[in-house]
Amino acid sequence: MRIDEIKAQIFQLEKELLTPQVRENSLKLNSILAADFFEFGSSGTIWSKKDAVEGGLSLREMTLSDFDIHPLAEGVMLATYRVHDKTRNQKTLRSSIWRKNGDQWQLFFHQGTLAK
Repeated sequence: MRIDEIKAQIFQLEKELLTPQVRENSLKLNSILAADFFEFGSSGTIWSKKDAVEGGLSLREMTLSDFDIHPLAEGVMLATYRVHDKTRNQKTLRSSIWRKNGDQWQLFFHQGTLAK
């Protein structure tokens, strides 16, 4: 698969993760998040897959920009981008590590850092 196709797939997954339809759907989150998923949130909280799937993710109006991916190894990609959280009027820098599991990309790690 070409890098531009991988970038389009991961971009779509990242966009979906910002939507209420996915953030409130435990089945969809369970599918997208790897079994060993964890996150360092912009609040300083560490989240696990169990936290995200059982508790759901907070619902906010968010937009994604400046998206790019960086290959780390075969079947492993680092995604970097910015998010504007319109609900909290907050901007963050985001990084995610995506890992190929069979024919599906799954989110292994995510970090949000407050930005100016």
